[in-house]
Amino acid sequence: MSQSEYLEVFIDESQEHLQAINDNLLQLEKEPGDLSIVGEIFRSAHTLKGMGATMGFEDLAHLTHNMENVLDLIRNDQLEVTSHVMDIVFEAVDDLEEIIVDISNGGDGKQDVDAVVKHLETLQGLEPAASGEEAATAEAVQPANTINENYDEYEWTVLTQSQEQGYQAYQIQISLDEKTMLKAARVYMVFEVLEQIGDVIKSTPPADELEEEKFDFTFVVTLLTTTEADEIKQRILKVSEISSVYIKTVNIDPYKENTTKEKNQVEEKANSSPAKKQEKRKKKESSPGKKGTELNKTIRVNIDRLDVLMNLFEELVIDRGRLEQISSELNNTELNETVERMSRISGDLQEIILNMRMMPVDQVFNRFPRMVRSLSKELGKKVNLEIIGAETELDRTIIDEIGDPLVHLIRNSIDHGIEHPDVRKSSGKSEEGTVELRAYHSGNHVFIEIEDDGAGINKEKVINKALENGVVTEEDLEKMTDQQMYGLLFASGFSTAEEVTDVSGRGVGLDVVRSTFESLGGVVTVDSELGKGSLFSIQLPLTLSIIDVMLVEVAEEKYAVPLTAIIETAIVNKKEVYSAHNQKVIDFRGKVVPLVFLHEIFQVPAKDKDETDNDFYSLVIINKGEKVAGLVVDSLIGQHDIVLKSLGNYLSDVFAISGATILGDGQVALIVDTNALIK
Repeated sequence: MSQSEYLEVFIDESQEHLQAINDNLLQLEKEPGDLSIVGEIFRSAHTLKGMGATMGFEDLAHLTHNMENVLDLIRNDQLEVTSHVMDIVFEAVDDLEEIIVDISNGGDGKQDVDAVVKHLETLQGLEPAASGEEAATAEAVQPANTINENYDEYEWTVLTQSQEQGYQAYQIQISLDEKTMLKAARVYMVFEVLEQIGDVIKSTPPADELEEEKFDFTFVVTLLTTTEADEIKQRILKVSEISSVYIKTVNIDPYKENTTKEKNQVEEKANSSPAKKQEKRKKKESSPGKKGTELNKTIRVNIDRLDVLMNLFEELVIDRGRLEQISSELNNTELNETVERMSRISGDLQEIILNMRMMPVDQVFNRFPRMVRSLSKELGKKVNLEIIGAETELDRTIIDEIGDPLVHLIRNSIDHGIEHPDVRKSSGKSEEGTVELRAYHSGNHVFIEIEDDGAGINKEKVINKALENGVVTEEDLEKMTDQQMYGLLFASGFSTAEEVTDVSGRGVGLDVVRSTFESLGGVVTVDSELGKGSLFSIQLPLTLSIIDVMLVEVAEEKYAVPLTAIIETAIVNKKEVYSAHNQKVIDFRGKVVPLVFLHEIFQVPAKDKDETDNDFYSLVIINKGEKVAGLVVDSLIGQHDIVLKSLGNYLSDVFAISGATILGDGQVALIVDTNALIK
């Protein structure tokens, strides 16, 4: 097969098998007596080994082969599943992951696996593999020539007729190197070579047994060809891991004992063989068997193609808005009906395309169990990670960004939150701490929560550190809720760690976590109870490409406010506006809500006095977590689907603007970053 043609499929499938191995190894560590789990791991490892050998990645195949041997000992009750054994197997998996990463980055998959192979061989009770002179001597020892093929009547007829047509028949004994890790793959390659120069009419063992590796290291084939024996031998030896090739000419003695009738029957059978084979093949192709009736309902699609599709659809959304605008202005019945139908169809298409881009958060979550295992051993803690809602889906663009900040939050929970076993025991807790990672949908948002049952956050310690670093003042603290005080952990450079470690405590991280999530339109909050544990909650939009907004007007300009940030819209009398701490506020449903005047924020020239001289404010009530604010605008236009476009690097620092969109009338509307306004 062509390596470049199938490399992408190989990488995808290898990553899936590695993830399956990781998941099952973690499960095996919890249930060491369940041998069915070992079987699952073995199957994934065997498939990975086969793919690696076929694609020519020898280090991957060699390492997986040794891992397979260890798994074989476990499933045959010859090796106990201990922490030490699991550490070595996980070490092997780490090397395998590095090989796959290297291949996916365009590398050759070469990796120094000698150290971990020696560890695996130690578990098998083996001496290190022979090398140098010893290996050369071992390779020199070849099996004896044991060709002794027998043919039935039909096969003799084929041999005789082939000789009459100028073909030579050879019996070829091929021996594989005893270190061969995937015998079936080498047999397949040998048959490919032979079929290029002739026809294989017999093999011992039969082809199906060779495919299932039901032979030692030697097999025999009978080949009809016009190619010379020496050239056949040279071609076969070009296949790697072939230790020897013996070729013997078949001496054909025509069967003279058959009666004329028997001979005619045999010849008829031989002559019709190709036709029968062709007919059988056609039947097989035209009449679906068991596999044919089971339709494959999934296909792999390159993500770049989905991105192109999304970009084209975004342009269609812009044109749809333009058509709707023109239709409303012309007020033509037939045009209106056509545009309405097109809007419905494109709306359905939009939903399908967005769903195609949705991926389960399991794509991110599945890396955490291994990380938690390694980290808890490193810190001398006992930690159980529970994952809930891994099937919850998010847009791929968001999935790509949330991995690293989630890693930091989980590491933070284990390092700062979960106590050492003796401390937990003295506090009346179980020695094993629990970190729960949850994901769930709520409206147009996905919530991801990380909750631990550890020591919780010491509020006084946070306050003292915040005052010491100048993050807040005493006056600020008087107005803050407990949750807002815990939120000080996300301030830049803030850390309560008394000791700098490799895990955390360098004064960086949580501020980056918050900024990453907020750049995705998300909100991060934290709550805690001392001695009971902490809860970090992240609210994220479902998608970033096409969003629902409320269009508002400020003087002659239009702005888009994301619906996900809006609680409701309202009109309030100016007499209901009060001043508090130099800030205009209103009493909205029993809560003090500060007002933000967009014409001041964006320095938009106010309308003529006659137009603005009224007794009411138009408000858009927005929120960020528990914080609420009211945006004062001149008028509300209505709800629209818009395509979010970046302002580019040149305008990356514009305050409270997250992007722009093109409206139906061709105007550009800026998209308001409500999080920045509430800050």
